[in-house]
Amino acid sequence: MRPVDTAEAGAALPRVVLFDFDGVLIHGDSFYLFMRERYVHSFWRPLLALLSAPLLLVQLPFSRRLPVRVLVRIALLGLGERRYQAVAGVFADTLARRPRQFCRDGLQALRRHQAQGDRVIVVTGCEYTLVSRVLQQLGLANLEILASQLRPGWLGMRLLRHNVGRCKVQLLAQHGITAWQVAYGDSMYDAPMLKVATEAVLVNGTPTLCKKIEKALGRAVTRVEWF
Repeated sequence: MRPVDTAEAGAALPRVVLFDFDGVLIHGDSFYLFMRERYVHSFWRPLLALLSAPLLLVQLPFSRRLPVRVLVRIALLGLGERRYQAVAGVFADTLARRPRQFCRDGLQALRRHQAQGDRVIVVTGCEYTLVSRVLQQLGLANLEILASQLRPGWLGMRLLRHNVGRCKVQLLAQHGITAWQVAYGDSMYDAPMLKVATEAVLVNGTPTLCKKIEKALGRAVTRVEWF
């Protein structure tokens, strides 16, 4: 039997193609929309957030993430794991039915990669339950998804892992993926993921953002305008 050439073996493997979710497959930030919904349909959460304003203002000069985490904790107060999954699932079902909420071109590109036999992975900062349910509702049930995760706490669900920036590359490595051929992103947070890709694609990026991304990557990127 003729030995298998390494190059031939590599060519036989499917291409790995990565998609961000927010700003690439959906317009806007899906988890933010979910958090806003939690506040809109509660009388006491906005009040508690208002009472926490002095703490948020003290944190703001040091980090924007800290105040956001406090607001997320308030939005998730009282939600155990099962209740959270139920509430997030209901919101995801509603979100999936909103007209013009999703990026038609992005979804078409994802389906084309699937049809070509590529290994498509959605790598996102959105929370896993929410993004997976949305994608299922869109008829994309067989996708690999690497996302942020929550964990149960004494007062409700809280952040376990926020899958943004370099964390995306680290999480991919934990899943045995250290190289990919194409990556689609829309912000500087995606720069670490785009840098590893053979082809980096910037979705709906402004000229200024494109220059920043290209400087961070040290090479040109492909720009696309998706609607």
